[in-house]
Amino acid sequence: MCGRYAASASSDDLVEEFDVVLDRTTEPVRSVLKSAQEPPAGSPDYNLAPSENVRVVLERPARRAGARDETSEEQLDEQSDEPVRQLRLLTWGLVPSWAKDPSVGMRMFNARAETVLEKPAFRKAALARRALVPADGWYEWQKSPTATLKGKPRKQPFYVHRADGRPIAFAGLYEFWKDPTADPADPLSWLATVSIITTVAEPGLDRLHDRQPLVLEQRDWDRWLDPTLEDPEEIGAMLAFSEPGRFDAYPVGRAVGSSSASGPGLVQPAPADELEGVVDPATGEIIG
Repeated sequence: MCGRYAASASSDDLVEEFDVVLDRTTEPVRSVLKSAQEPPAGSPDYNLAPSENVRVVLERPARRAGARDETSEEQLDEQSDEPVRQLRLLTWGLVPSWAKDPSVGMRMFNARAETVLEKPAFRKAALARRALVPADGWYEWQKSPTATLKGKPRKQPFYVHRADGRPIAFAGLYEFWKDPTADPADPLSWLATVSIITTVAEPGLDRLHDRQPLVLEQRDWDRWLDPTLEDPEEIGAMLAFSEPGRFDAYPVGRAVGSSSASGPGLVQPAPADELEGVVDPATGEIIG
């Protein structure tokens, strides 16, 4: 976890929900995908996967009028005044600024809450470049203790969402990587990336996976996004946040396993006759 999630809200709704000042999701961004993203980046999507461009909320100074998009991202803090809350498209899979190529992002689409303040790949971002990743819910694949498929434990996809129906905000970290082979004047020579932070799964959800995304409550959004907050102890306290009981989970159809599948049907409960050797997250009972 977290390797797939659903985010069906419109960008307009996200602007309102997260008090965004600047919506930049219509601007061209660099992609690491070999083919066009479907649904298009910035659209509601029920099956977002690593390497795709996803919508992210962050705070940093907006570039000055006339500046060339991302050609001076790392200098913006010195050139501007107050941070501006923005909704942007970032590639899911963090690429540190010092990476030789962006392929490392496929290994860093998640970051462990317990170590982000220590590991070189995440530490600088954890101290200064924190983000929120809006979502409806996420998917987990549970290994059956009783059923097998082709000699291996059968995996049942589950959809996890807030029991109260409220939007989810994953805690994330973002970075900027400059392509050394690209034209320095080309704004698409910059690749902006994000990693979703995970933590230990709470009781019940640990029957799906031993990890879950770190989901912050609205009362902590402003503090998490504040780029002037660099106190490791205060950041560490947010990284340790836990509030069990907020989520429900139920099995869904196996179509979600294909990264090309999308649509609201993916989050519909799977029929009972499709379930085999599935463990109920709430009770621990075997279904099917």
